[in-house]
Amino acid sequence: MKKPKLKLYNTLTKKKEIFKPLKNKLVRFYACGPTVYDYPHIGNLRAYVAEDILRRTLELNGYKVKHVMNITDVGHLTSQADEGEDKVELAARKHKKTAWEIAEFFTKVFLDNLKTLNIKMPHIMPKATEHIKEMIELIKKLEKKGYTYRIDDGIYFDTSKLKDYGKLTGMNFKQLNRYLKAGARVPFNPQKRNITDFALWKFSPKDVKRQMEWPSPWGIGFPGWHIECSAMSMKYLGNTFDLHAGGEDHIPIHHTNEIAQSEAATGKPFVKYWFHVAFLLVNGKKMSKSLGNYYTLQDLLDKGYGWREIRYALMSAHYRQQLNFTLRGLESAKRSVERIIEFMRRLRDYSNGKKHKTFHKILTRYKYKFWKEINNDLNMPKALAVLFEFINKVNKLMDQKKISKGDAKKAIKLMLWFDQILGLKLDEILKEERKLPKEAEELIKLREEARKKKDYKTADKIREELRKKFGIILEDTKDGVRWKWEK
Repeated sequence: MKKPKLKLYNTLTKKKEIFKPLKNKLVRFYACGPTVYDYPHIGNLRAYVAEDILRRTLELNGYKVKHVMNITDVGHLTSQADEGEDKVELAARKHKKTAWEIAEFFTKVFLDNLKTLNIKMPHIMPKATEHIKEMIELIKKLEKKGYTYRIDDGIYFDTSKLKDYGKLTGMNFKQLNRYLKAGARVPFNPQKRNITDFALWKFSPKDVKRQMEWPSPWGIGFPGWHIECSAMSMKYLGNTFDLHAGGEDHIPIHHTNEIAQSEAATGKPFVKYWFHVAFLLVNGKKMSKSLGNYYTLQDLLDKGYGWREIRYALMSAHYRQQLNFTLRGLESAKRSVERIIEFMRRLRDYSNGKKHKTFHKILTRYKYKFWKEINNDLNMPKALAVLFEFINKVNKLMDQKKISKGDAKKAIKLMLWFDQILGLKLDEILKEERKLPKEAEELIKLREEARKKKDYKTADKIREELRKKFGIILEDTKDGVRWKWEK
């Protein structure tokens, strides 16, 4: 079977491209991680599920992935204008803990969420607070090249000095300045030269002792949010790497600024492919605690939903389309997962039927169809449609006894191959303790009654029916009848 080519939408070029890593089969992949000041909500988790599907797809296509995801434990302020309080320090005051305790607690919560949803762990998870030295060195490079200036509250990057600033947005420097100003996305600091200029290093406020602050050549303070990702990604992946992922809200400011400072410092292209995940809405509205539509993973688990249906719901829409999350949609996801699990159990327990002469062709056809859809910019809705088309096809063949137990095992193998992308741990279903079907239990009781009446002809007939229909072997012992599954 010829493998379909992997195509991904690149935010930088605004088109789908055939994916080609910079170095043979190695993919260097950076994903923007969480700011650890609160519980992740399902909108955050949607992005990490999408990035998990991306990584799984790369690995399915034979690539070796080096996956780095940062932990922002300092420097992310409440305002996009590099103003306001540090989110971690603000949470520390609210919870009457230290900033370090808050960061440690919510980092653990985040990692537990990833494990619960069976999201593959990044190979490297650098913390911002452990890479201050690298950030200072990067700022010094920018200063030496003339890209920085100083104002009262910190050292800033002069965006007007970079010819292609804003290229990720599809806007030029002037257009992006107008866009940010018109939408009041970045309140204007009169000391800044341009509205798009951003902080590389922030000074600690006068007469205020921050919990997280460090000495620097410019004064005591802390790094800007954007410089953190550039310093950490380039330390572990090099000045130019293959793939950078994050939420679509990062495009106009955070990722645009990462590109600006990285390329200004190195003189080299920063990232080849940019991957952005669309927003999640709840009941058609932006998630908000005041609207009562704000959900964490634990909120949904407490409502009785399993991790599989939550993961399924979060991955069921195309990652570049807004996902309208509803409890009704979660119920639908639950039914879909139940169908998949029931199919796996049926395949596992199937024993009777004729060998299908062309079953291998059916398997090959559906494998290719699924692979083609997932390789077409991770088209999960169509890939899932292929999966259920396959389930319906094989269920009909089992109903008609037109496949053998060996064929069923091959179908299981393909389902486990699909699960390399789905991440539903379908192998665990196969290991569940198998229960006797009710009909089989009734037949065993009828056989016992027949034996007591010495009606051995009926007893033998029932024994054969159990073997043929359910794959159950009966053994008559001095301690009574015992049963086992036919191998």
